[in-house]
Amino acid sequence: MCSSTVLDCSSEERMIPNARHRKAARSLRQFTVLAVILLCTVLAAIQLCKRSQTAQAQTRAVFSARSTSFLDGGSIPRRYTCDGADLSPQVQWQSAPASTKSFAIVMDDPDAPIDFTHWLVWNIPPGVRELAEGASRQGVMPSGSAEGTNDFGRLGYGGPCPPPGMPHHYMFRVYALDRVLNLPSGATPKQLGAAMVHHIVGWGTIAATYQRAGQ
Repeated sequence: MCSSTVLDCSSEERMIPNARHRKAARSLRQFTVLAVILLCTVLAAIQLCKRSQTAQAQTRAVFSARSTSFLDGGSIPRRYTCDGADLSPQVQWQSAPASTKSFAIVMDDPDAPIDFTHWLVWNIPPGVRELAEGASRQGVMPSGSAEGTNDFGRLGYGGPCPPPGMPHHYMFRVYALDRVLNLPSGATPKQLGAAMVHHIVGWGTIAATYQRAGQ
């Protein structure tokens, strides 16, 4: 009897760890399956995001932009700066996407300690292909368009006015948008950027420099 009891007890003791092992194995398999599903979901999301970004980039077109006021890559004359008449330069563009519903123009100085916006215009009608010299100061902007508050704190154009020394680069970007923006006159660069970020279908760029003599 003693021997039988010992055998029975030994058998029972052997069964308990086996049951635990089976339970642990099931938990591990379930965890592994969940981990694989989660990993596949994350990878699929990444791929979908990449395809979306690629498709979005492919739908955006780079078109021609230029100015008769200065050469692309050249120097900005004094008449368009704070040292002169501070007139907005002539800007023209062509070959924008057919889906364009309006244009916006942003001029900034990336060489400033904090990116400095000199001019922002939006809701330029899709049929317009040019802003004349002095359009901002002379109040002859295209009908329906609006200008924002630049980083000088003024409405409209504010020409290059860097500290004396090294030349600063100025970027004039013409954006083609797939909508007319619901944005009031006087909006800030941040507000314009937020309003048009998902609606850009193309752009053209003009770059030029201005240098003030050292003291």
